[in-house]
Amino acid sequence: MTCQKSEIGNGLHMQPSGTAQSQGVENLNSNCFCIGVDVDELKRQFEQATELRGLLLHNMFASMPVFISRNHLDRMTTIIHAIEAVIARPGYQQIVLQWAPEVAREPVNNAKGVFLSYDFHVAEGGPQLIEINTNAGGALLNARLARVQKSCCPEVAGLATGPIAFEVLEQTFFAMFLNEWRLARNDQTLRHIAIVDERPQDQYLYPEFILFKELFRRHGVDAVICDPAALQLHDSVLWHGEEPVDLVYNRLTDFMMQEPAHAPLREAYLRNAIVLTPNPRLHALFANKRNLVVLSDPERLEVLGIPEDIKNTLLSGIPQTRNVDGSNAEALWADRHKLFFKPAEGFGSRAAYRGDKLTKKVWGQITAGDYVAQALVPPSKRLMSRTPTAQALKFDVRNYVYDGAVQFITARLYQGQTTNFRTPGGGFTPVFTNSTSDVAPRIADSDRDMQKNQCEI
Repeated sequence: MTCQKSEIGNGLHMQPSGTAQSQGVENLNSNCFCIGVDVDELKRQFEQATELRGLLLHNMFASMPVFISRNHLDRMTTIIHAIEAVIARPGYQQIVLQWAPEVAREPVNNAKGVFLSYDFHVAEGGPQLIEINTNAGGALLNARLARVQKSCCPEVAGLATGPIAFEVLEQTFFAMFLNEWRLARNDQTLRHIAIVDERPQDQYLYPEFILFKELFRRHGVDAVICDPAALQLHDSVLWHGEEPVDLVYNRLTDFMMQEPAHAPLREAYLRNAIVLTPNPRLHALFANKRNLVVLSDPERLEVLGIPEDIKNTLLSGIPQTRNVDGSNAEALWADRHKLFFKPAEGFGSRAAYRGDKLTKKVWGQITAGDYVAQALVPPSKRLMSRTPTAQALKFDVRNYVYDGAVQFITARLYQGQTTNFRTPGGGFTPVFTNSTSDVAPRIADSDRDMQKNQCEI
């Protein structure tokens, strides 16, 4: 095979010639080790922000990227569009808002919700949606990470990485926040943004909060990072100290703002005194895991009048999900080795369990709680080196989406039952892909100049 390079997006792609048989790009997850993180450059970029010095955390960023075929990424986009087409339907909204609290039931403004994420495993039969999140972290961190990848193999380094060039990605993120503001406030000037989470300095992704604060300030918008307890509502204005807050970038995991300390923020949202993004209604429509029960149920989709092509996309792209209740607990226990159990209103893989790892004690907690059971879809794996004792880490693929458009794609490498940031060598990592088809460099056999770690064409 020869390598013909042509520009595509912010990368290059491979085209085969002659009769040589090509391998799918995903084979590179087991064979290519010539691309990694330029740690020194990453630290330099972080330390440009004084507040970030010393905050580059262990296990936040993986040492190797992952490779996903363009066909699979395109399929993820198709699944995302199918889901959003259903969520836009009043009949679907009527169903899922039945189990939402009052704060989520009526739209307050037209905000779309920043950093919606669709997380996938890539199974043998294609991508499978695992969950949807409405305040997904990591996008800005990953944008910095992807810019500091280095490779000794030009062909692999040239693989395309995402739908938006890195040079304009941060500008795209800011434009998203500005659009949220304009949807709610038209041509009024956005002056002050509060990035809000409980005890923000204690949060694992606090470095990203700092990056966002600096991003907003570079675009002429004042920004502060604060706990919701630092906010006060007076005269229909939300205040942080002596500064009025216009927009809140909501990183709380109390999605419905039910904690007493969140009452001023909740009241400001309900009075439309601020633009809150994402907000409780968006979480109720997109991210409650009970929604996957509806989206993976052929009978419910039929009743909703979902067109056949969209219905087929959902049923083939979302693992069957069922509520756990007294009527099916015995059957679910019997089939537990094929299932994954998640709290319906959980986040970040907390209190989520593989069925084959369950104890009777944990099963009692699941049946007494509010859980869903999802058909188990094993994640793909990334081999971390060529050594005989090489570690293979699992990974999922995250699509960051705004208003139906995929902005950025990343992955998370980990060990264990669920994604985490405790695995040495694991963490966030870039996704590389080919341009238009499953064509990729052919990796040299292990007995060919292994010390160079080159990818052979």
